[in-house]
Amino acid sequence: MYGFFMTILPVQIQFKTVCLVLDRSRETLRSLIKNDPTFPRPIKMGNSKQSPVYFDYIAIIEWHKAQMANIDSANKEINE
Repeated sequence: MYGFFMTILPVQIQFKTVCLVLDRSRETLRSLIKNDPTFPRPIKMGNSKQSPVYFDYIAIIEWHKAQMANIDSANKEINE
């Protein structure tokens, strides 16, 4: 069914990796978390202020796909 090779996707990714995946700065990502209710919520590992923050990889990818779909539909409306 899958063949010899399978692709294994990460379950959780670090804050800095989300910045790389979305090509956004840390400040822009913080702004998205604060101001965009559709953006996936961070998962904090631990109770201390310095505990690492992770995001669900699939949720980030799905959010990005939804953003691209919104842009595509807006562009179609403009061109009509």
